[in-house]
Amino acid sequence: MAFNVSALADYTEQNEALLVTSSVLGAKTAQLIKSAGGVMVGVKSSETINIMDTDAIFQSGASCGFNASGSTSFTQRTVTVGKIKINEALCPKDLEAKYLQKALPTGSMYDSIPFEQEFTDKKAKRIAAQLETALWQGDTSSVNVNLNKFDGIIKLVGAASGVVDANTSTYISGAPLASITAANVVSIFDGIYKAIPATIVSYDDVVIFCGMDTFRTYTIALKNANMFHYTVDVKADNEFVLPGTTIKVVAVQGLNGTNDVFAMRLSNLFLGTDLLNEEEKWELFWAKEADQVRFVSEFKMGVNFAFPDEIVKFVI
Repeated sequence: MAFNVSALADYTEQNEALLVTSSVLGAKTAQLIKSAGGVMVGVKSSETINIMDTDAIFQSGASCGFNASGSTSFTQRTVTVGKIKINEALCPKDLEAKYLQKALPTGSMYDSIPFEQEFTDKKAKRIAAQLETALWQGDTSSVNVNLNKFDGIIKLVGAASGVVDANTSTYISGAPLASITAANVVSIFDGIYKAIPATIVSYDDVVIFCGMDTFRTYTIALKNANMFHYTVDVKADNEFVLPGTTIKVVAVQGLNGTNDVFAMRLSNLFLGTDLLNEEEKWELFWAKEADQVRFVSEFKMGVNFAFPDEIVKFVI
């Protein structure tokens, strides 16, 4: 609710111009879904993904006549958004007894905070980082307030019927596996590739998602397997093409610590929001009646997919 300065000693001469901000995670998953066009805007509470499917029954054309056969079906899946807000109240006077006093303007009345640009930049990145985790690990029954606003992909995949389970002896020997290690990670990813339905494996938007921790284990295992002939090209954004295929392996922070790996088409994912990029908007203002600077951000976010049978999961 306010500045926490309990870890700082009372003011002695320090370099008040240097305020180092730590690295925070980026909302990579949301950006990938947006790039594939799977954004649903104007969602206030929930909205359906409307799905049409049809078959085509071949008949003999050797004679005249019309014989009806086949069917077209309509189904739906629902994107339910979480309604999220961030409110923080900051009292500049909390800084007067600390080294940060040198950054305050002269006088006893303040209508702004020092390092405002650094504060808002990091706040926006922190929001993006927490959304990245929630898009995968969100669970409305969680006690974690940063995860219980909407259900994420892991929970939704777990509840869906028809998802392909790659942690079975059909795809990897000795399954199910209890952990991902340097000794088995290559066979795990090979098994996930093998499990991708043949109907979608050739599409150029098929992606294998894993956490940064799993990604590093896999990268090292590939390097060691190739000894001095390492040819896997890891891009700056932590992704590479699965060796011998055309499918990207993409590391996302939202899967860190889960040991879960998923393969799916990007076009199968849908992101629900009320206003496009609303999570990137915020307001920092002086609340004169409270003698405080206040930060306010409010947005809606949710996620789902259309076709469970086009998703492969490796879940321990």
